Amino acid sequence: MLATRHSPLATSSLVLGMMSGTSADGIDTALVKISGAPPHLKIRLINHTSQFFPPQVRKEILRVAEQNPLTPAELSQLHARLGQIYAEAALAACKKFRISPKKIDLIGNHGQTIFHRGPSPSRSPRGTRHSPLSSTLQLGDGSIIANLTGITTISDFRPADMAQGGQGAPLVPFADYALYRHPKLGRASLNIGGIANITVIPANAKPSDVFAFDTGPGNMLIDALVQRFTHDRHRYDKNAALARQGHLNRRLLETLLRDPYFKLKPPKSTGREYFGSAYVKKLLALGRRHHANPNDLVHTVTVFTAVSIAQALHRFALRKHKVAQLIISGGGAQNPLLMSQLTALLSPSSSSVGAQHAAPHLGKMSTSSPLRQFPPVEVLPSTDFAIPTDAKEALAFAILAYETFHHRPSSIPSATGARRPAILGKISYAPPR
Repeated sequence: MLATRHSPLATSSLVLGMMSGTSADGIDTALVKISGAPPHLKIRLINHTSQFFPPQVRKEILRVAEQNPLTPAELSQLHARLGQIYAEAALAACKKFRISPKKIDLIGNHGQTIFHRGPSPSRSPRGTRHSPLSSTLQLGDGSIIANLTGITTISDFRPADMAQGGQGAPLVPFADYALYRHPKLGRASLNIGGIANITVIPANAKPSDVFAFDTGPGNMLIDALVQRFTHDRHRYDKNAALARQGHLNRRLLETLLRDPYFKLKPPKSTGREYFGSAYVKKLLALGRRHHANPNDLVHTVTVFTAVSIAQALHRFALRKHKVAQLIISGGGAQNPLLMSQLTALLSPSSSSVGAQHAAPHLGKMSTSSPLRQFPPVEVLPSTDFAIPTDAKEALAFAILAYETFHHRPSSIPSATGARRPAILGKISYAPPR
């Protein structure tokens, strides 16, 4: 069993990490063996799995996340229902992994974000001067998970950082630092989920040297367009099939890249509140104005995602730090067009098909050409580091839960902007066995 705050560290602990992102596609679960304490954590991913949300539950999540009106009763019911669904997913994962839930020491569950607003700068991305109170809300009752699984559960990770003045995101940098720090190579870890977030880990970095932020949309806009154009027959653009049938609309791309969010300096975070349904409506209107057909629009938004990520790396990292490798995880790592665009932008000397494809589109653009000033960055999937692309964030929340249970902070203030590190999450203890 895991140690308590006042007892010695266990030799090793088995932790289930669970993650459902802004796309609300489903739940990723990772079984992780962890031992030790920073800076000598030992982390081993044993297995991982994924499962979709029931269609009606996903529909309700998205309805709430898009800020549609609902009653307190509806919100409370969804919170409890998601607790049940996460518990069922944890038990299903144990069955698939052929391990008894009694052998699992801890669950770390991120929960489903339905609202997130970090501290606002003096002028918000939409041009207002108001600074609303920062707040965040993740659904999925940890007490229900703990009682249905019999496993102590840690959930609701973000508020502790926000209480210290932080963005409450991204929280994965602690895990990125533990997994990817290298004594001689500067690295960046990029997760392309619904939103794309990046962690920069300079060579031989201390935790205070690490910084991270949300670059902007990841798969969110691509997925929304695909679902609309296929009348919900497809949730995402598998193998970039639709995008590859389209062409880049350069004028539309230039317009999208002028969004004020991209110029905001880190720390910064974003989500469905900004790049959600209202943004998609604006995107569709821009597509009509620029005479982009559906496939052209999917193609252009895929390129837009890649360029916004590359520009963020250029603006906020490469000017100050040498980054030799960009390690990519999340659903976007499985989009071949997105990956080829990133490779072409960050490794312009590449002779790959992706580089040849991107060069005529992006080489003359003033928004992207400064990237050529920097040494090439090797673009690698996280699978090259024995971490499946769809397991990385679930693995991260297993690590965060382990740290929280041992009463250790796992937020990185240089990433979130908080005044000091915070012990993240709330503990729901399992019933006595």
